[in-house]
Amino acid sequence: MMTGAELLDIAREAFWVTLLVSGPAMLAGLLVGLAIALVQALTQVQEMTLVFVPRIIVMFLVIALTLPFMGLTLGRFATKLFAIIAGGELP
Repeated sequence: MMTGAELLDIAREAFWVTLLVSGPAMLAGLLVGLAIALVQALTQVQEMTLVFVPRIIVMFLVIALTLPFMGLTLGRFATKLFAIIAGGELP
């Protein structure tokens, strides 16, 4: 039987893995959005598609580049969870 502390440790690690996996794409989207907002403020061009299209393209490129890291991180976490489920204890 697992204790509450062990469950909280697994939940904490799940949140950390989520941040590691989603962080690069979200950060790239934030930076591109900020740069485009700055350009729009300076030029007073208020086109809505100008915000979304570059952000989506950059986020997809970052996801494609970091896919091996994302897979490795998620794979390690899944392996740890499966070991816990199979053995009933933390490795």
